[in-house]
Amino acid sequence: QVQVVESGGGLVQAGGSLRLSCAVSGSTDIIPVIDWYRQGEGKLRDWVAGISRRGITTYADYARGRFTISRDNAKNIAFLEVRFLQPDDAAVYYCHAEVEPGSTYWGQGTQVTVSS
Repeated sequence: QVQVVESGGGLVQAGGSLRLSCAVSGSTDIIPVIDWYRQGEGKLRDWVAGISRRGITTYADYARGRFTISRDNAKNIAFLEVRFLQPDDAAVYYCHAEVEPGSTYWGQGTQVTVSS
């Protein structure tokens, strides 16, 4: 049973930074693709960034420059570092793991709150 668990959220002052973690368990293989999404209050869930097993990264236009996605293949953990946090970054951040085509899993999300 594949499980996806996010952590690292919390209350951060505007201008600060944090690093979110996404641990994927239950698979003996390196997860091919891991993505981060976020959903602000009253908003749709938006894709933030993705990373392949080879470390190829892609970002939403708004995420370039302040967001950095990375991963540790040995542990099937992905990270999302966010710098210079802004009030608009406040959201629940979700991790999405594509174990194989058509087989994907979501975590429960981790809340990021930004104080101005």
